[in-house]
Amino acid sequence: MRVLCLLQLSLLSLAWCGNLPAHAGNQQEERLADSVTLALAQVVADARPPKPQFNDIEQRIVYLNWLGDMSARLSDKLPDRQERIEFLESAWYEATRAGLDPALVLGLIQVESAFRKYAISSAGASGYMQVMPFWTRAIGDGDRRKLFHMRSNLRYGCAILRLYLDQEGGDYFMALGKYNGSRGLPEYPAAVLKAKKRWEYAAQ
Repeated sequence: MRVLCLLQLSLLSLAWCGNLPAHAGNQQEERLADSVTLALAQVVADARPPKPQFNDIEQRIVYLNWLGDMSARLSDKLPDRQERIEFLESAWYEATRAGLDPALVLGLIQVESAFRKYAISSAGASGYMQVMPFWTRAIGDGDRRKLFHMRSNLRYGCAILRLYLDQEGGDYFMALGKYNGSRGLPEYPAAVLKAKKRWEYAAQ
């Protein structure tokens, strides 16, 4: 029953957003070192809720101000406030945990799925960060339905982007191209880095 409901929701979402195709390319499955596979598997299996810890009150204030600012910017894409806050909390948590700029992650999501939870590309990439299903087999438990679960999708996506950045020596152009399956071509990295500017935040 749960699977049927999920499929129905996916189809409804696709029908409603049919004129907004997902822009994911085709992340390529590759052989990873056992140590890398284990590390990624541990990351995606971590079920702890996205509750940030701060060393002082100033850091917490900056975070809360960021959350309020981003919520206002995202309100046209995610009108439901509770859904929007939960999404931003998870995006910030997963980005920060992976050592990524939250603005980069939000820019990538904007380009990949336009913030649509049930987006599916022509290549089969799924969810907010358009993760290819083979990743659930390579570093997860094989349940591709989890790619439509908000926190799981963000966790996979951030872990994969971090992997590609490490593989490319921190080169955003090459890493973003690899994430999209268009490594070496300029259009996708340029689109994500342009979108990133919309989500940049300067603490007051």
